[in-house]
Amino acid sequence: MNIKANDPNLKSWVSIPENSDFPIQNLPFGIFSNGNSPRVGVAIGEEILDLKVLFELGFLENTAFEITDFDAAVLNPMLLKGKQATRNLRNRLSDLLNKENIELQNNSEAIAQVLVKAKDVKMHLPLYIGDYTDFYSSEQHAYNVGCLFRDPNNALLPNWKHIPVGYHGRSSSIVVSGEDFHRPKGQKRPNPEEPPVFGTSNLLDFELEMGFVTYQGKPLGDSISTEEADDYIFGMCLFNDWSARDIQGWEYVPLGPFLGKNFASHMGAWIVTLDALEPFRVAGPVQEPKVLPYLEYKGDKHLSIDLEVAIKPEGTTEKVVSNSNYKYMYWNMNQQLAHHSINGCNINCGDMMASGTISGPEEHEYGSMLEISWKGSKSVTMNDGTERKFIKDNDTVIMRGFAKNDKVRIGFGELAAKVLPAK
Repeated sequence: MNIKANDPNLKSWVSIPENSDFPIQNLPFGIFSNGNSPRVGVAIGEEILDLKVLFELGFLENTAFEITDFDAAVLNPMLLKGKQATRNLRNRLSDLLNKENIELQNNSEAIAQVLVKAKDVKMHLPLYIGDYTDFYSSEQHAYNVGCLFRDPNNALLPNWKHIPVGYHGRSSSIVVSGEDFHRPKGQKRPNPEEPPVFGTSNLLDFELEMGFVTYQGKPLGDSISTEEADDYIFGMCLFNDWSARDIQGWEYVPLGPFLGKNFASHMGAWIVTLDALEPFRVAGPVQEPKVLPYLEYKGDKHLSIDLEVAIKPEGTTEKVVSNSNYKYMYWNMNQQLAHHSINGCNINCGDMMASGTISGPEEHEYGSMLEISWKGSKSVTMNDGTERKFIKDNDTVIMRGFAKNDKVRIGFGELAAKVLPAK
């Protein structure tokens, strides 16, 4: 796929630090404010390009957009214009930021209005998320959980290699990076021989995930094929789908997660377009048994994205506890979207689809404390000498991710969230 804005030789006139997450080849979208109303911005180096002002100054003429698409507190109005429109927009922004183009570069008055220092802004939840689906698509994670709670010789449930397993989560409690949350409460049963008790979760856990965001899908009754899926995916973000393991363990049979999951999920502030990630496509695993025809796909539909999780206790430095990669997914986004819609489910603009916990084959690649501590039988020593089996009050969990080849590094920014004591 030849996307002009992906040219690895492009250089920007905007100063971009070495190993920045946001080179000119990225141009992720988010919602920011700087003493004014929230509006659409694009990250470039250590700056944010204000698309509302850019439009007002006439630099986005002859695009499919109107001022209201950028003067908006969410990206949904912009996304309703569709894939080709947002692709053309990203190409136009790439042209304006290209050091070979003097159109904006030589207009110092305009630059002063359209570029804002990222350190000076407040980032907001970038989407109105009407629906949220959480998949369970990492084979190593599913295997680890099966070993911990069932029989290691039969760790995967019979359906796991036939369908991308998923469930409908709670969209109202999805919040943006940097928003603190309180430790959840609920019923738990620490002693299986005694009745349940009510209290705060003692086994709070992160889940290292990636989310993908959709354009408007097809009408109710129609489905999206694996071949069509790329046209309905806008981009990806970091995602931390917190779990209260003790609450979850008591409530999930027979209908699945409820209070153990609905208290908070955090998403990254920046959504990296699927177009920007095209250079990092890789082949997926051989799927055995052979999938049903509607789940078959052609080409490389997996992505190599390096991922990192760190825990930062209050008053000390962070400790990296996981290094994984999105390429370890068994089921890819195209298959997830095809399965989600095969029965006619209508996909809406701004829907969030999360990957499920991403775990690699090695212990240092596990994507949750449940696995890292092996259900509490091991501990991780922090830099201040304290130990962690699960997440404690006032801990901040930080996630980072980037895709890299020998020419370009495309990052997602940082996803951070602090756990406050229960109310």
